Amino acid sequence: MADVRAFQRTARQSPYKMRLVIDQIRGKGVNEALALLRFSKKHAARQIEKVLHSAVANAEHHGRIANEPVDVDVLYVKHAVVNEGPKLKRFTPAAMGRATPIQKRTSHVEIVVAPRAGRPAAGRARTAGRSAGRRRAAGAGGRGGASGTARSGARSGARSGARTKNPKRGH
Repeated sequence: MADVRAFQRTARQSPYKMRLVIDQIRGKGVNEALALLRFSKKHAARQIEKVLHSAVANAEHHGRIANEPVDVDVLYVKHAVVNEGPKLKRFTPAAMGRATPIQKRTSHVEIVVAPRAGRPAAGRARTAGRSAGRRRAAGAGGRGGASGTARSGARSGARSGARTKNPKRGH
């Protein structure tokens, strides 16, 4: 089965707020993503949950048309992105008879689901990679940490020295 997409155009929520939620579900399995969205307190989670349900329904529909079985447990969120939609431009009254502009932002949500190639047999390799990454980070932090602070101290000292004498003020 190929990748299946679902869109929601012009959702009345700021893309910044929507991206906070969509970053949490990217790359996760569909069931895990739906559980995360269901128990999230953010309003954007409701909107994204609807789009994800639509993507799963689209996958089932494509599977029915192609006469292929679709297991929802194998699907994962392959691509999830929030783009900026058109802005609703409004004005609010301000002091002394003026008006200040307000931009009510909207979002376009796109979610692509696809079947995962293999069940997570790569889980063991991933944990091994994490521990190796920690060892590397600890080693690099021990070496470069002291020299980095010495350099930044020297820089900040040079800056503060240059600012102490102001020729215009006569100090």
